[in-house]
Amino acid sequence: MHDQDIPLPTPGERLNQLELLVLHLMTGDEQQVWSVEDLGRELDDAARVIDAVRELRTAGLIHQTSDGFVFATRAAVRLIEVVGKVA
Repeated sequence: MHDQDIPLPTPGERLNQLELLVLHLMTGDEQQVWSVEDLGRELDDAARVIDAVRELRTAGLIHQTSDGFVFATRAAVRLIEVVGKVA
């Protein structure tokens, strides 16, 4: 058997994975409003969470209030219902 290198995820793939993690947090059993700072602490990656929130907001999957809190749109909730939670 040959040793094969497992390709590392690209920066874009890592951002996509982080976006999914953010959506999973936001669409959990008790959907809630989050501060971006709390999401960063929860996922232990504050800088990348800011990028993920910006991308999700641009895609229309989260709303952000004027005071900076974020919550999932109905489309995001349905997306997670369809694709399911990741383990």
